[in-house]
Amino acid sequence: NGNAGFQQVLERLESDPVCQRLSLKSFLILPFQRITRLKLLLQNILKRTQLGSEEEVQATQAYDALEKLIKDCNENVQRMKSTEELIYLSQKIEFECKIFPLISQSRRLVKCGELTALDFNNLSPKWKVTSRPIYLHLFNDCLLLSRPKE
Repeated sequence: NGNAGFQQVLERLESDPVCQRLSLKSFLILPFQRITRLKLLLQNILKRTQLGSEEEVQATQAYDALEKLIKDCNENVQRMKSTEELIYLSQKIEFECKIFPLISQSRRLVKCGELTALDFNNLSPKWKVTSRPIYLHLFNDCLLLSRPKE
């Protein structure tokens, strides 16, 4: 989005009749769609092969290899989504000191959300309760509390 030249080239390519007006995203998804179709095809082949035959052994090996490939693809997609979340979060959060590296390959965001912190003022004769929003960011290896910039 930040590179105007890239956007212009991308729009020109996507409007080309060869691309059939499909977006870049649709071309990036195609290999995943093909892999899942191959899985369905192999399942049908396995249904129609004779038990104990050489064809069944080969189809089973191909199916197992495809299952492993699909699992690896899904894990990599999840890892990339997690990294994108961390990058987005690191752009939003400003640390007073740079001791804590938020982006890490092993770190992933488990849960985040807004909470309300209640402050009790014990100094006054009457208890005074004030509230302010804070944000909770639970990672697989740490818990981060943040507050909006004033």
